[in-house]
Amino acid sequence: MINLLRLASLLLSSALCLCTLPGSAATYTYLRPEWGDTERDPYGVALLKLAFAKAGVCHNLIYSEQRMKQVRAVYELGRDSGKLDIMITMTSPEREAALLGVPVPLTKGLLGWRIALVRKERLHQFAEVRAADQLKKFVAGQGHDWPDTAILRANGLPVEVSSTYEGMFKMLEAGRIDYFPRAIQQVFAEHDEHPALAVEPHIVLRYPADAYFFVNRRNKRLAEEVRRGLESAMADGSFDQLFYSYFAAQIAAAGLDGRRIIELPNPARSPSLPVDRSKLWFSLSELRRPAFIEAASGRTRPPVTADPCKAAALPATQTARRPPD
Repeated sequence: MINLLRLASLLLSSALCLCTLPGSAATYTYLRPEWGDTERDPYGVALLKLAFAKAGVCHNLIYSEQRMKQVRAVYELGRDSGKLDIMITMTSPEREAALLGVPVPLTKGLLGWRIALVRKERLHQFAEVRAADQLKKFVAGQGHDWPDTAILRANGLPVEVSSTYEGMFKMLEAGRIDYFPRAIQQVFAEHDEHPALAVEPHIVLRYPADAYFFVNRRNKRLAEEVRRGLESAMADGSFDQLFYSYFAAQIAAAGLDGRRIIELPNPARSPSLPVDRSKLWFSLSELRRPAFIEAASGRTRPPVTADPCKAAALPATQTARRPPD
């Protein structure tokens, strides 16, 4: 019997369609997001659409039947099970060995800027923290299969892990961990969902890390199309325009220019990550760019791309609560 969810996804493919040009289209399965925005595509989907348009290729996208933990998604994509063709996730040497990554940092390194959620009664204890060594008396919470866990532990910071995302909030609320470091583009929406917690206002952790698009190692055609499209979007400014339209408000709310930055080396840094602080990386200088200021004020919309494929917006197939990891 045909799985009804799969059938529904296939029926939606016309709405997800990025093209109708004969001979050039393929249908790719994108990892079903755990959350999204009811009024627009998840950032990864919007960026993938932009890359396809800039590369001049036309493809159909459907969501995977299931939502998957990171380790499961990497496994399914690596063995080419047919359940998944492309996903966005933080890069690591292990993931680059198992999969074919498109080495373009998708959040300009913002994924490595971390602000903590803490219990309100513990806020005063973090106010005195000025260096990584002072964090060693606190226990962080992270996902058991997240590359961030290894980064924190490599810097001597105690970490307790959870197998579930919601479990980490429960651990924090119960006092089993002291803080939950979250990316800037995640922390405020998560605080809205857990108002009993507080956003720590004094420090920000920063380590070199970011997310890539990943495909099966044999799918070199798709990887090359995505790479070509992303590089074109970076060159003409539409990549930054899309990035700001999604994340400028959160970056502005973070007040980064008033926080103490605690640098954490990443001993397991992926060799493909750019070393220099080039335009691929987010820095405090971004806060002074006119494009950022306009986006943070809400005056900037996502880029309008001349699209021969006439891409349609993805339907809201999931409840919007948190921005993408």
